[in-house]
Amino acid sequence: MQSSHEADLVLRGGRIWTGYGNPIVEAVSIRGNLVLATGSDAEVAASCGPNTKIVDLDGRFAMPGLNDAHLHLISTGLLRGKVDATPAAAPTRAALVAALQKRAAETPKGGWVTARGFDQTRYDDGLMPTAQELDAALPDHPVSVTRACGHVTVANSRALSLAGIDINTPDPDGGVIGRQNGHLTGLLAENAQDLVYNVQPTPALDEIVGAIEAGSHHLLQFGITSCMDAATGQIDGMTEIDAYQKAERAGRLQVRVWATLLGDPATTIVESCHAAGFVYGSGSDMFRIGGVKVFTDGSAGGRTAWMRQPYSGEPQNFGVQMLPDEQLFELVDRYTALGYPMVCHGIGDAAIDQLVRAYERLRAAGSSHSLRHRIEHCGYADEALNQRMLQAGILPAPQQAFIYDFGDAYISVLGPERGLRSYPIATWDRLGMKPSTGSDSPVCSPNPFPNLYAMITRKTHKGTVMDASEILTPEQALRAYTEHGAYSQCAEQVKGRLEPGMLADIAVFSNDLLTASPEDILQATYCEMTILDGRIVYERA
Repeated sequence: MQSSHEADLVLRGGRIWTGYGNPIVEAVSIRGNLVLATGSDAEVAASCGPNTKIVDLDGRFAMPGLNDAHLHLISTGLLRGKVDATPAAAPTRAALVAALQKRAAETPKGGWVTARGFDQTRYDDGLMPTAQELDAALPDHPVSVTRACGHVTVANSRALSLAGIDINTPDPDGGVIGRQNGHLTGLLAENAQDLVYNVQPTPALDEIVGAIEAGSHHLLQFGITSCMDAATGQIDGMTEIDAYQKAERAGRLQVRVWATLLGDPATTIVESCHAAGFVYGSGSDMFRIGGVKVFTDGSAGGRTAWMRQPYSGEPQNFGVQMLPDEQLFELVDRYTALGYPMVCHGIGDAAIDQLVRAYERLRAAGSSHSLRHRIEHCGYADEALNQRMLQAGILPAPQQAFIYDFGDAYISVLGPERGLRSYPIATWDRLGMKPSTGSDSPVCSPNPFPNLYAMITRKTHKGTVMDASEILTPEQALRAYTEHGAYSQCAEQVKGRLEPGMLADIAVFSNDLLTASPEDILQATYCEMTILDGRIVYERA
């Protein structure tokens, strides 16, 4: 019979970071799905028994499993079915067109060709693709190409026709249909994208379950054991809740998910979830119902984030305001009355101000202070907004991968004064606002190393330093990726640190993330092993 003090699994012989402010230890023992003890090899050896599996770390670095505090797990899993339009795969518009043509050659005439990931600011001319060039290259297929940010799509004429869009179609609420010189450009921003998405084939339940499994396995390869799914219901409503439950029952959900429910007026699943018993905090340690997501603006790189000042070179463009104050306030009041915290999308300073006002109203009305409201992305908050957020207990939930991938684009579209101050994570950290971090995958890759690199250098992929005063120490960066992510989900008592009684979610890396050079973290670091719930679920071959 196994002793209650005997470990099931022991990691020894390494450098183990157990959490911010804790000393580095050599070993950690696990019983069941919980951490049993940490300390020196000799101290932890006391918990070893005849049935204990021992893993020699051989000097490698271990830490709490990473928590990507904002991504889209189902979309990440579904991405494999789309043409890869990211700058790495298609660095020019010509390369993008060639990739689309290659997919078209494999697709029956009339079948959809879809792509995701382009960033026009990386092209030599900085111009968006157009319907006209997509028409010329792919005359026999409807085509939609979504920008990396997910807030702008370019469609060809066949796709626009199937969606019922012509030059006289009015812009939908919270959306923009691109027009120039009396012709459609193919550009669809924000809610206008839905016109095309709604006529594309919807994935079946089993396909969504497969995407959850594929997305989970992808995250485990990076040491990510927890994530927030940022807008559950965006692809096929309540079917996604069913898919998560089916995936969990079948053991195909391999990361912990905090599910944010889509709450936009036309597509909300919140009332349906509440009526079905999916209330805030319900579920399991693998799949738990979180807050409610409402979009208030777009993206800075796509020039649709709602700003107080116009975009560079476009004096009439302040971005897109998705909802008037009255409608947003009514939604926030309704969803918080049902018991859900708000985790709303707001990038531009005007959008952040609108959300802060909505959340401040809750405080003024005496609403419960136990709900931790967040602002997702929170790209352009000035000192006054930060102080108001601090007073109202609002958590910023940024993605520092944006600095690495899109920082130069922010300077291009906003100018240096605003662009360099994007996503001020060190300011939030100094104020004690517990900023988390994430990838917003598939907007950026969930690969954590560019994210960590950006936090400790503030450098873009081109080497531009985006305001060195916002640099974090390596330990602060790891805290954002673990403990602060857990805090943002009200889960800091069970995960985010490796201490006795906490969940045994562990990532093992080839380099010491506290002492390695930023360049080595970016270019020469790998996840060697991932442990979830006390089980080894990934090992690098």
